[in-house]
Amino acid sequence: MISRLVFQTFIWFGVMGVLLFLSAGTLHWIGAWVYIIMMVGLSLTMGVALARRDPGLMNERLSPPIQKTQTAADKILLSILLLGIFAWLALMGLDIRFGWSPVPVWAQAIGMLILLVGIWICYLTMLENSFAAPVVKIQDERGQKVITTGQYAYVRHPMYAGAILYFAGTALLLGSWWGLASVLAFIVLLAIRTFIEEKTLRTGLRGYDDYAARVRYKLIPMVW
Repeated sequence: MISRLVFQTFIWFGVMGVLLFLSAGTLHWIGAWVYIIMMVGLSLTMGVALARRDPGLMNERLSPPIQKTQTAADKILLSILLLGIFAWLALMGLDIRFGWSPVPVWAQAIGMLILLVGIWICYLTMLENSFAAPVVKIQDERGQKVITTGQYAYVRHPMYAGAILYFAGTALLLGSWWGLASVLAFIVLLAIRTFIEEKTLRTGLRGYDDYAARVRYKLIPMVW
């Protein structure tokens, strides 16, 4: 499992790095280097810790993004999301190349902090929820149950809240206001995914309706 983690981490962020630097037309992009190095380090460190604590979840996290038991709607949406991420990275690289929307260093530093907060929220969510798979499905073989503790006592989809901060922080760290504006598209896609996920959970997971009635908010307490 650890070898799979290392392999997939370097492949994923290697592809991201190629997209960023090719579209930027230069390797002299400090924000991109900071982002890639930081993300590889965090992914390996947190991945190893999660694999030791919850190997079942880590195995799910390392599974392909398109799976047989995954809902058809989620296959379509996740494919759009992945393509959107690649296009977003290329856009930010072009932004750097042509200087469309330069971001000051202080805003990049704030972006790094936002990025770290988003990653920390996602990691805490995985520690709390052993069934936080990257695809929408019911994990009957693992005895999936409703999680109501931790962040789940306040919002029903804390992982998506962390992901939004991750996208926003990444755009700022990389130095692209256009990239930050594009995060709105990811917010819309994640919002749509909450409806897909909740339909699956309400249908296939006992007790989810009662939980949703108690915890009213999906992403942000007192907002939505």
